[in-house]
Amino acid sequence: MRVDSWLWAVRLTKSRSVATAACRAGHVKVDGVRVKPSATLKVGSTVTYRGGDRERVVEVVELLAKRVGAPEAAKAYVDHSPPVLPREAVPFVPVRDRGAGRPTKRERREIDKLRGRDLPPV
Repeated sequence: MRVDSWLWAVRLTKSRSVATAACRAGHVKVDGVRVKPSATLKVGSTVTYRGGDRERVVEVVELLAKRVGAPEAAKAYVDHSPPVLPREAVPFVPVRDRGAGRPTKRERREIDKLRGRDLPPV
């Protein structure tokens, strides 16, 4: 069974074309090796899919020829993905208003302090 077709059938991607594009971009690995969309899958293979800001690591339990409902699709793989970081753990990055001009010296110092670059010069 093709990797891109399986990713679509188990609902890890919204469409088969998205799965194909992910394979071509190198975001899909089977048993640790980057694969083309036409690579074949076997039961027991480990598929790593990096989509958006999350990486999914799944083990193939069943090969599905066509797209099925979400409960049936969840039975086709075992999810070994790392837990998702909560939104609060992601640091806040300040955004300047468009057209506000260059930051002042005080604002640059505050930005450097937020980024951890507030060390004194050597």
